[in-house]
Amino acid sequence: MTDFLPENEALYLLSVWFSPSYPVGAFSYSHGLEMAVEQGLIFDQQSSEIFVRNLLARGTGQLDAQLLAAAYQAVAQQDDQKLIEIAELSSIFGSTKELTLESHAQGDAFLKVTRDCWPNTALERLAKIWPGPYAYNITVGAAAAGANLPLELTLTAYLHGFAANLVSALVRLVPLGQTDGQKTTQALMSDITKIVQMTSGENIDTFTSSTLMLEHCSMQHENQYTRLFRS
Repeated sequence: MTDFLPENEALYLLSVWFSPSYPVGAFSYSHGLEMAVEQGLIFDQQSSEIFVRNLLARGTGQLDAQLLAAAYQAVAQQDDQKLIEIAELSSIFGSTKELTLESHAQGDAFLKVTRDCWPNTALERLAKIWPGPYAYNITVGAAAAGANLPLELTLTAYLHGFAANLVSALVRLVPLGQTDGQKTTQALMSDITKIVQMTSGENIDTFTSSTLMLEHCSMQHENQYTRLFRS
């Protein structure tokens, strides 16, 4: 793939896809942070920054980036078998039931609304060769390749959307002030840049995550007396 969309069009499309108004339901999920706040693991701006940074570098952030890149490359290479393999791997990679639900619900929603409003042949192909469930990272990777979006730009937008949603949840949960929320977002920019630079999408046998405390919080989330979020 060499003929990318013009930069202004690519930025416009990615801004739409990762806008809070894009109907994938991202605002409904805290990714286990709701329980982390209740257990006192997150309580201020500094602890918020540390927790989200770890999720980006060692958990869902870097793992999603690798899977997204692998799906993107499979579409670019017109390799249906590889795309099926990545879609299947992504669909079972969730470490807890709630995190799996979070990914599948957003992936199904992204696939539906994007096919309706921003159609491309790659999403149609994905729906034809893989019956689902659809992890969020896979649908975005396929859609980006089908829309001729640059991979690095797509990864940057995706990871910013992931981090921004977590920060938004923490603004409500800790609670953080809006200024501290923006300080946290600003502090994560270099982390996202580093992850994008390190992402290859190759050698799927090495894809992993290591955020055990987050997984513990996710598994305990359903036992909270009151909850604002689905995960």
